Amino acid sequence: MWSRLGGQLGIGLCVVGFGVIFLGWNGAAGKDRLPSQFPFLISGGVVGLAIVLIGVGVMVIQAQRADRAVLESALTDIRRALEVIAAAGTASNGHGSVGGAAQTATTQATAEPSPGIEVVAGPTAYHRPDCRLLEGKEALPTMTVEAAEAQGLAPCRVCGGGVAEGAQAATSAGPVRRRRS
Repeated sequence: MWSRLGGQLGIGLCVVGFGVIFLGWNGAAGKDRLPSQFPFLISGGVVGLAIVLIGVGVMVIQAQRADRAVLESALTDIRRALEVIAAAGTASNGHGSVGGAAQTATTQATAEPSPGIEVVAGPTAYHRPDCRLLEGKEALPTMTVEAAEAQGLAPCRVCGGGVAEGAQAATSAGPVRRRRS
């Protein structure tokens, strides 16, 4: 109720101001002599114009308050979304883990995927945490290489999914494609 009161009050003041202007004009029109018209013009015209300007000012202030409330609501929503992203981004796709760089170096140095290495699971393939195909993607699940292969996921064609690039090329002619059942 209070949020609409400012706009309604402003419109009411404008209507009253125009009414006062009309009464001043009507009073001045009823007088023949110019000096006797001045009191009507001053009291009706100037006072009516002042009331109209106050009404417009009240409406502008109310519009600014409403816009500020909408902006504050949008900023609150953005803040909540950023907090959710920040909380989910550090633990979800391996980029925030302490051993991420060491795991990547170990993975690149070995010919076979080491047991227990965390990889990022995609819909059909698993990737190293630093794979360029994962750039800009948040909240992807991580699992071990063994768990990924048990689910029927194939190594990534770009990063090898935990197998060193030279070792993958030497051990197979191409990526292994497995379909999910």
